[in-house]
Amino acid sequence: MKKTRIAALMCILILLFSQTTYAQSVTVSVNGESLAPESYLRGGITYVPLTALVDAIGGWDTGWDPVSRRASADTGLFVLSVPIGADFVYADGFLFGLNGECFIENGRTYVPLRAVANLLGARVTFAGSDSPILVTTNHAPPYTDEDLYWLSRIISAESQGESLYGQIAVGNVVLNRVASAEFPNTIKAVIFDTKDAVQFEPTANGTVYHDPTPQSVLAARLALNGTDAVADCMYFFNPSLSEGVWIRENRAYYTTIGCHNFYR
Repeated sequence: MKKTRIAALMCILILLFSQTTYAQSVTVSVNGESLAPESYLRGGITYVPLTALVDAIGGWDTGWDPVSRRASADTGLFVLSVPIGADFVYADGFLFGLNGECFIENGRTYVPLRAVANLLGARVTFAGSDSPILVTTNHAPPYTDEDLYWLSRIISAESQGESLYGQIAVGNVVLNRVASAEFPNTIKAVIFDTKDAVQFEPTANGTVYHDPTPQSVLAARLALNGTDAVADCMYFFNPSLSEGVWIRENRAYYTTIGCHNFYR
């Protein structure tokens, strides 16, 4: 009887283990070229080999530190560092959260596709279960030193202390307004817009003129390069500082990142 119970328990453990480690091979295409070697779908998340992905997107080389067990790549915009077993990566030393853990298989570093591609300024499209997963490199419009100057300052003034992802989200809101016919068509003009009252409090209290933090500068660069945190949102507020009455009554809630609620 005891042996029967042990055998049954072993069968259950094997079944659970096989379910958690099951991986389905999938095809990933970057700008029309199939990514090799193999990519996997695990637990609803697509994982791709880091070296192949960064090479296909930007032609960047990767490195490996056996002591810290980290892979790395210099993208020209920032240095990417990938700790094995972590559900985040670092961009110039600033943490960027992922939707799954990085791991090594067959001697290769694998990363969650959607989150890392987004950080690199690319877009991921799932066309269907029988179609390749499409990764498209963004062709972000060129920006000026003035654009970076003001975007980094408003990000720093509005969201200092927030995560890199949260600061990118603030930058996205500004850029979404620039692209909208409802608002002015330059970053500086959007930030200082007062058509329906002051839009960004730091322009009134003067903190927009303070030097931005290094993380805020990187967040601005990433937002300008196409990294997206809040889709088409054009409004946000901190509920601990503002009731956001008009936004809540007139706009659709999208998500909360850190201290800010974002609305479409």
